[in-house]
Amino acid sequence: MDAVEIEAPVVAVTVYPDRARVTRRGSTRLTAGEHRIRIAPLPLRLRRDSLRTGGGGAVTVLGVEVSTWRQPRSTDGQVDALTRRARELADALAEVDDDAEVETQRRQFLTRLADRAGGTYARTLAAGDTAPTDVATFADAVAAQLAESHRRRRGLARRRTELTEELAAVERELAAANGKREPDRLAAEVTVAVDADDTGVDLELSYLVDGARWESSYDLRLVEETMSVTWFGLVTQDTGEDWPQCALQLSTARPAAAAGVPELPPWYLDRVRPVPVPRTAASFGAPPPPAPAAAPAGGGGVARAGAPRPAVRESVAEVEQGVTAATYRPARPVAVPADGSAYRAVIAVLDLPVRLDHVTVPVRAAEAHLRATVRNTSAHTLRAGPAAVFHGADFVAATRLPTWAPDEETELALGVDDRVRVERELTRRADTRATLGSTRRRDVEYRISVANHTPRPATVEVHDQLPVSRDEAVAVREAALTPPPDERTELGELTWRLRLGPGESGEITLGFRVELGKGVDLAGWRE
Repeated sequence: MDAVEIEAPVVAVTVYPDRARVTRRGSTRLTAGEHRIRIAPLPLRLRRDSLRTGGGGAVTVLGVEVSTWRQPRSTDGQVDALTRRARELADALAEVDDDAEVETQRRQFLTRLADRAGGTYARTLAAGDTAPTDVATFADAVAAQLAESHRRRRGLARRRTELTEELAAVERELAAANGKREPDRLAAEVTVAVDADDTGVDLELSYLVDGARWESSYDLRLVEETMSVTWFGLVTQDTGEDWPQCALQLSTARPAAAAGVPELPPWYLDRVRPVPVPRTAASFGAPPPPAPAAAPAGGGGVARAGAPRPAVRESVAEVEQGVTAATYRPARPVAVPADGSAYRAVIAVLDLPVRLDHVTVPVRAAEAHLRATVRNTSAHTLRAGPAAVFHGADFVAATRLPTWAPDEETELALGVDDRVRVERELTRRADTRATLGSTRRRDVEYRISVANHTPRPATVEVHDQLPVSRDEAVAVREAALTPPPDERTELGELTWRLRLGPGESGEITLGFRVELGKGVDLAGWRE
């Protein structure tokens, strides 16, 4: 029973985070009886156990087999054209090298001829048998041929450089199409039983294939009191087959995850067996946390004359929300070649409410960072991915969003705002010894000033800290905390929230005393 090969192009692709499901459709007409319908070529990375068939027509599917289709070369049109071009360029380079070798031998011949003729002409001139004009004519002829040889060699060198650069470009394109260079392919043969003559059969074939993935990326743009979030899906694949413009879907499902319910292992308890630990010097409190990364503050766009035009709209994907995953359908078909490049589709554009404030850690840097606290009021669960943050039209930071569930808040740093000025100053420092005994004291006091030079009220969150003793011979006592902090932790971190109107300023006084026992040297101190 011979197989009937039909054309079954890719009509739909569902991309998962680590693979894809590809759907092909083809049609044919068959007579009554059993037939084998062959669909090829299929990619080698196809998962054979995932192959499924469907369609329409008065036929019965009796079975599906997958076989390897051995071929001498790749059947992909792009790879075949690139391979032929690479061979042509390699042949052209070989010809250039051959011509260069010929010119080298020609130059050597002319040089040897000139050397030998020089001695002969010298002897005949001395004997009076040759005229000087004959010698000059010969020398001019040899020089002209040598000059022409050098010119041809320079042209060959230029030609070789051009061919080498073009061949390198073709080889890079072939490397990008790595998944399609393998000559062997798979073929699916579907055995069907047809009820009547001249029966139309619409066959649908779907399968999972490795080498495909999608991830999220975002543009976050702060405009007034709204954070505009543009969610992109970046699709990459090197499965060995190109996907034409078709119904592309992006799914958050994870078919590779284990389907079983996790089980708890035994929880054992045991006695503590102490291990000797080397003694270390007492430190003066915990080191301060690193300051937030600075980024340039942004401004607005350029004003244009004339009536304002409506904003450009983005087409967004349709969403189908399942029990544990969502599937997104971009508004227009997207072609994704198997070259490993990322192709972008807009999934959603969201306008989310934002709450702005400033954060400063003056003990590390006398600067205030603008912070946006954004709540996800959409129905989307935004996947983790890189994000570009804009303040108006200006790029201010690159960050990475974690997985962001509906009604969840996340914080975004929008860079340093130079309009909020911060200063931390040491106003008092005194070292004294107690009258009785040998206790030593160190008293310090700092003043933190914050000024709001923005045109609107601002909330500034100020972080500072008191040192924490890790030795009973080192005691830390509060002397002045004005105003009282809004929050404090057991590790000495203090938080104030200053609410300042336009042009207003506020001050914080932070003072403490450190008492040291006899013979104790202080470690970890900083001004």
